[in-house]
Amino acid sequence: MLMLLIFIALLVMICLNVPIAVALAVSGVLGLLVTEGPDSLVTVALDMYDGSTKFALIAIPMFVLAGAIMNAGGITDRLINFVSALIGFVKGGLAMVNIGVSLFFAEISGSAVADVAALGSILIPQMKKRGYSAPLAAAVTSSSASLAIIIPPSIPMILYATSANTSVEQLFVAGVVPGLLGAAGLMFVAYLFARRYNLPVEEAFNLRRLRHTFMEALPAFSLPVIILGGIFGGFVTATEAAGLAVIAAFLVGLWYRQLNLKHLKRAMLDGGMQTAVVMLLVAASVLMGGFLTRAQMPQQLAAAILDFTDNKYVILLILNFFFLVVGFFLHSAAAIILVVPIVIPLISAAGIDPVHFGLVVTLNLAIGQQTPPVASVLITSCAVARANIWAVSKVNVYFVAVLLTVLLICTYVPAIPMFLVETLYR
Repeated sequence: MLMLLIFIALLVMICLNVPIAVALAVSGVLGLLVTEGPDSLVTVALDMYDGSTKFALIAIPMFVLAGAIMNAGGITDRLINFVSALIGFVKGGLAMVNIGVSLFFAEISGSAVADVAALGSILIPQMKKRGYSAPLAAAVTSSSASLAIIIPPSIPMILYATSANTSVEQLFVAGVVPGLLGAAGLMFVAYLFARRYNLPVEEAFNLRRLRHTFMEALPAFSLPVIILGGIFGGFVTATEAAGLAVIAAFLVGLWYRQLNLKHLKRAMLDGGMQTAVVMLLVAASVLMGGFLTRAQMPQQLAAAILDFTDNKYVILLILNFFFLVVGFFLHSAAAIILVVPIVIPLISAAGIDPVHFGLVVTLNLAIGQQTPPVASVLITSCAVARANIWAVSKVNVYFVAVLLTVLLICTYVPAIPMFLVETLYR
């Protein structure tokens, strides 16, 4: 009964627009106060500090900063030029360029919102000039940005690994194949829209231009090589790779002699605020986690579902539906921090690989970024495109269907995403 009241209080505070981190902390403190008395609150500050200073979490501000430097140093522009020369000859080429550049940008920033903010401000106005409707331009940008939390490095994957006490590096490896599948699917849907609305080809294929843009972008390609090569090769941890990414992005920006300090300062401040929000969520979740652990709610949930079924694929179906619903209302970081510690005992009891499940959770939350009412990435894209969110959602449903298909493949054919993990680590 007490747990039900605590969760009702949490939902009421969220509905009243109380920041989720504050609502989590208050709910956790109330639960501890009622169950164990005032003495249990003596170590609250220390518990919150310890929870938010885990080594793996240091990667989050580093990847955000690397993305900010990348955008301020002219790296983004050169990636756009190269991808345009590579696939711009296809009908609807600018949409393809949008998706292709998101694929590269995702390998540095790990943040979908950063992807939309950096690329959308450049590509959406160009798409509208070339005859793309505002809803289509916003939908392509929004859906492709969600690749940023599927392809490594991924901030939600870091948070999941911390919450589930599993390997960040293995999660990153597991995200490679689904990310590429998602990009291919999004490009196919974009091509169908281009055929339907007779959207233009950007430029004829020119090998000389391709070679020129490749050479210009070559220093930028060092960033994913450093990040992914270092992690997959076992030379560095995810956190160490994040630090190297910052240094590499700064050096590449200096090489291009285009490091805009004013833009960089603004991007760093925005990134700092994003990081602060995530870290506050992590710290607040420690209190709620402490209360749930003492109340044994995760164990009770696991027992209840296992009494209903012990088939791991049915359990995954239930959890998929649950996370899709949660994604409607919570930011991905909040959803991971609030829900994952509760379901981990169930995952362990059902014999589900925590790395596989982490990928499933990440894909669910990538879809949640595209589904109102919260839909943080979709809303950002709509703001850049100056388009109505419901008009964009009508177009975006086809791109979301691609992400749903990738989710189902990764859930029920785990050999596809887990192939690289099995090859490199097991």
